Amino acid sequence: MTTLQIKNLSKKFHGSEFSAVNNISFELQNDEILAVVGPSGCGKTTTLRLIAGLERPDSGSILLNGETVASQSVFIPPEKRGIGMVFQDHALFPHLTVFDNVAFGLRGKTKTEIRSIVGEMLHMVGLLSFSKRYPHELSGGERQRVALARALAPKPVLVLMDEPFSSLDADLRTEVREHVRRILKTIQATVVFVTHDQEEALYMGDRLAVLQKGHLEQIGTPEEIFHESTTRFVAEFIGDSDFLKGKVVKDGIQTEIGLIKQLVDLPLTTQVEIALRPDDIDFQIDGSGNSLIIERFFRGAFNLYRLRLDSGQILHAFTEHTRILPVGARVQAHVNTDHSLNIFSA
Repeated sequence: MTTLQIKNLSKKFHGSEFSAVNNISFELQNDEILAVVGPSGCGKTTTLRLIAGLERPDSGSILLNGETVASQSVFIPPEKRGIGMVFQDHALFPHLTVFDNVAFGLRGKTKTEIRSIVGEMLHMVGLLSFSKRYPHELSGGERQRVALARALAPKPVLVLMDEPFSSLDADLRTEVREHVRRILKTIQATVVFVTHDQEEALYMGDRLAVLQKGHLEQIGTPEEIFHESTTRFVAEFIGDSDFLKGKVVKDGIQTEIGLIKQLVDLPLTTQVEIALRPDDIDFQIDGSGNSLIIERFFRGAFNLYRLRLDSGQILHAFTEHTRILPVGARVQAHVNTDHSLNIFSA
């Protein structure tokens, strides 16, 4: 069942010559988490605000469970859309207890119903014993879970999450997002999750929508987005690709670090760029090699090397954390992968 349909949605703000959201379309199925990802200013939050009803679209339409909630002739206000929202700053009421914060959106329910629903929500997020505390008595992760419980309490048809973990430190962020995703999948929530963090998007989303300058560049599963990037921007943004120049030849693509044996449907001699991620490159010490180690970054589980080819081209490569090679050493770099690479016309 389709929960959300976005059709040719556009929004331009007064005084700007560029559209914040430019003719985007996608659908979201029931129980699906869609991670919307892209750099600052790409239109992620504007898209979320249009879905929530906090902004009116200039054109296009938004449908929830088949009912139009925004179009040229229809505009349903936010409070009547049945949407729950979780913000990056939690937006909890400081003067209300945890219980009362979660209960805030349950107007019209009896006291018995409210106690039952709030108790269920707090139990679900592991904070039932915190019901009498105030927000200032909670950690950042606990406040985020209270905000999630409050958003889920009215049983919304759709949950919108705008950079919900950005204020948490790295360790807590990983822990909280694992907990939150487990909760969302357990209750079969339908979610639009906005983030600028590619790793977070790959973890949270059943599918990813990659935005750039208001355009929807690509939408698909995390694996499709990562391995089958349809644009150079997507390949660069998701996975931090380097781009190596090459020329189409009979047996593949000839590059300055050797022949890549991948056939492409392009005429011979066509100039291309190959998207290479650090795990695609291997190298060995070789005094007459094709590149130079110019930097090494220790990342704990692995080393990340920065290699400069003789042409000046920079490539990045991983090695295991115990393999430490000296900066300044010449090496022979080559592509070492058994999967297809993303190829773009130069």
